[in-house]
Amino acid sequence: MSDFLAAEDRALLERNGLATFDALWAKQLDAVDEPNTSRGGWSSVFRLELDGHGYYLKRQSNYLTRSLHRPFGEPSFSREFRNISRYRKLGIPALQAAFYGERNVAGEHRAMLLTRALDGWNDLDSLLEQWSQLSDAQHSAILLACGQLARRLHGVGQVHGCFYPKHIFMQATGDGYAAQLIDLEKTRPLLFGWRDRVKDLEPLLRRAPQWSDEQVRQLLAAYLDQPKDSALVATWLQKLTARRSHKENR
Repeated sequence: MSDFLAAEDRALLERNGLATFDALWAKQLDAVDEPNTSRGGWSSVFRLELDGHGYYLKRQSNYLTRSLHRPFGEPSFSREFRNISRYRKLGIPALQAAFYGERNVAGEHRAMLLTRALDGWNDLDSLLEQWSQLSDAQHSAILLACGQLARRLHGVGQVHGCFYPKHIFMQATGDGYAAQLIDLEKTRPLLFGWRDRVKDLEPLLRRAPQWSDEQVRQLLAAYLDQPKDSALVATWLQKLTARRSHKENR
């Protein structure tokens, strides 16, 4: 697999001498968290600032994930990069890759993914923490944006797999909000109709206890493109409530 370098980021990376795998791998940076060592290798995330532009640089070594299609394993970043590329092709709002590459060095399988930082955006978790301080208009705009994002995702046949508030990023745009997704590693095709859709949406509602039933109806109305008092919205609310109760009582 050849390296990927986004056309939009090429000039900036070249100007800073960071347009190659070796240069990005060797760049000295401070990690933003503790390395993950759960798969026999390691994986770590770094913040990179270039001429006022923010990025997150992810590096990993022998940090492999296995599947039926790749029984001998592949870097988890490889799957994430494929999904980032798929989302972009399908028009699903999500984080963007600036660089991706892999190397085998003396038996060590290295992988690296550079993504543009979502500076100026807030994850939904942080908005939920201040939910009581937001206006009704802001509530409605956030619920509309989340519902439309989910409709767009499922409408092109994709399941996110981790549709949690911390993975939904929001940005105020005039009187509304834009929304996009991060953490695409568990994305897969939508195969089982409404069951997949309910399974994908339920974790979002379970992690947003600030939302009243009326507000959940607003989100579902945007998701289903139906009036919030419609029978279809009521049916979906019942399905989601039943699944949430089942998960909470396990």
